[in-house]
Amino acid sequence: MTKLRVGLLFGGCSGEHEVSIRSAKAIATALTKGENTDKYELMPIYIQKDGRWQPSDFSEKVLDSGNLPSLPLTDESHHNSDSSQIQQTSSNLWQTHPQAADVNVWFPVLHGPNGEDGTIQGLLKLMQVPFVGSGVLGSAMGMDKIAMKMAFDHVGLPQVKYQAVTRAQIWSNPCIFPKLCDDIEAALGYPCFVKPANLGSSVGIAKVRSRSELETALDNAASYDRRIIVEAGVEARELECAVLGNDMPKASVVGEITFDSDFYDYETKYTEGKADLFIPAQVSQAIASQIQEMATQAFLAVDAAGLARVDFFYVEKTGEILINEINTMPGFTATSMYPMLWEASGIPFSELVDCLIQLALERHSQ
Repeated sequence: MTKLRVGLLFGGCSGEHEVSIRSAKAIATALTKGENTDKYELMPIYIQKDGRWQPSDFSEKVLDSGNLPSLPLTDESHHNSDSSQIQQTSSNLWQTHPQAADVNVWFPVLHGPNGEDGTIQGLLKLMQVPFVGSGVLGSAMGMDKIAMKMAFDHVGLPQVKYQAVTRAQIWSNPCIFPKLCDDIEAALGYPCFVKPANLGSSVGIAKVRSRSELETALDNAASYDRRIIVEAGVEARELECAVLGNDMPKASVVGEITFDSDFYDYETKYTEGKADLFIPAQVSQAIASQIQEMATQAFLAVDAAGLARVDFFYVEKTGEILINEINTMPGFTATSMYPMLWEASGIPFSELVDCLIQLALERHSQ
């Protein structure tokens, strides 16, 4: 039986670089044990924070250590004695390493901008090789909170009230900005959340309760992105559902996240002990079924593929379920919500990784 060579892409140019390394380490372990060892040959490819691709032998060292490597100088006038490290210049940023030509299927476990926003997916599409996860459209829509919410609106999924804003409006003349803040206050009230439209892991997000906090948060968000979204605050439980499949996706059991911080910010997400996960969530079967149905609707609405985690607000007092967002390349460590939801649904981690690769092959064949 000929093994498929899996190109495990990880690292990347985003604030979630370290999370990507952790996700890739877990996936690499799953690919090199049990029945997967008979099916797949692993070829890890590490992408530096500056966009330079490293060969597999050096990439394996990054996976083994689980830490950021000590990288060589990239100036052509300097040479490193370690032949496993590729020397590149700014003239060939984002060019694949020659080993990429030997990959049969890609597994891009890259989170955030330059990883799950359609950019790397476009490159992989041009390579004409199967890859795990959503394509260019699904990834881009899943990353941009404004486009995502417009897609959800189109299929009738209920959401919190929101308003889209641009950097040009925020950094405009002194007459326009106060009027913008007036409109946001009238439409959404306080508290509300200000978010860059295209950053993952709660980077640049602020919960605001007053005019001065709103002005500061808008200015800060505009420093991260030219598109900003402002959402009305809501008192609700935060529930999540994992989706697996292509054109006929299925949903996992529902999980719940609880935390003591003001909202689910970056520190809360990635600091052990700051948040608790409950799987399955303690909700009625009717609520769970409704969330599962909405999760697959959201998946299809943005043209996602392979995998996604869909997040919801459950307003217990009224029984309302509001969709929050979709994540087309969620965290994939052994203790991340996505694989844990499928573990609780009867698909263990190694089998889940295998299933995602098979879905990539299926999508490519169509």
